[in-house]
Amino acid sequence: MTTIRVDDSYSSKYALMEDTFIKVGKGENQGCLTEKIYKLEPMKKNLIENFLYARENMILLAKGNIGVDGKATISDRGTGRPIPIGDGMIPQIERFASKYAANRVTINTFHTIISTMVEKAEKPTGNHFVFMVNERMWGIVQRVLGDYLATRKTDGAYLWSRGGEGKYIKVGATFDAYEWGGNVVSFKVDRTLSREFLEPYALCIDLTTGKTSTQPPVAMYSLKGKDYIFNEVLGVGGRSGGDSGVVSTPVAGGMMTIHGYAGIAVFNPYRSFILRCKE
Repeated sequence: MTTIRVDDSYSSKYALMEDTFIKVGKGENQGCLTEKIYKLEPMKKNLIENFLYARENMILLAKGNIGVDGKATISDRGTGRPIPIGDGMIPQIERFASKYAANRVTINTFHTIISTMVEKAEKPTGNHFVFMVNERMWGIVQRVLGDYLATRKTDGAYLWSRGGEGKYIKVGATFDAYEWGGNVVSFKVDRTLSREFLEPYALCIDLTTGKTSTQPPVAMYSLKGKDYIFNEVLGVGGRSGGDSGVVSTPVAGGMMTIHGYAGIAVFNPYRSFILRCKE
């Protein structure tokens, strides 16, 4: 179980003017002037988005730091308090997954991966494998499946259409799944993988057990009621910047903190496949 925490601070003057800043950024109350000068979102909204982003990165990519003695290998410099970190999904899968490095991805690459995954599955058909891909691999998938249809001399409404003013022709299609040998593989692009892996990268997981059992293939856990905790330190001026009352600090400002506990478990990492490409 890992703790995820994000903080942000503000001055009492900003608290007084936040609504005004947001309206100006949206171009409101300016008569005929509707151009946005800049974009400003509410501070709490940004804090929530940063927390969700940090949690997504942690449960996907984090490398655990628990030693053989069951203790964390890193700690806070000031207090000496241990900072435990659990393994993310990819580190758990990498220990057991089949791996394939391709110079160039073709339709036969998909066949090889599906065949390998089927060997690990309970049934030879009816399986659904999901590829989590970064943006570079997503582009390769579109190219491979587009070339596959072209070599089959396929000419259908899903490849082109005529419509709109001027009767222009729209050419092209987006591909998100492929079926072969009674098994389906689908593709989901995740920008988190793009930030972590510069080369084309894909991670395939067998989700079939999630349809036939109450035990999901992958699950996120947290402490009861502790997955999202919001706290605020109020200084002079309070939350609005102009409130009277008890404060927690003599500083004319405040701080918001969001933290929570999360961990992820892959129950059958053996049924997975990692594809890397040099394109």
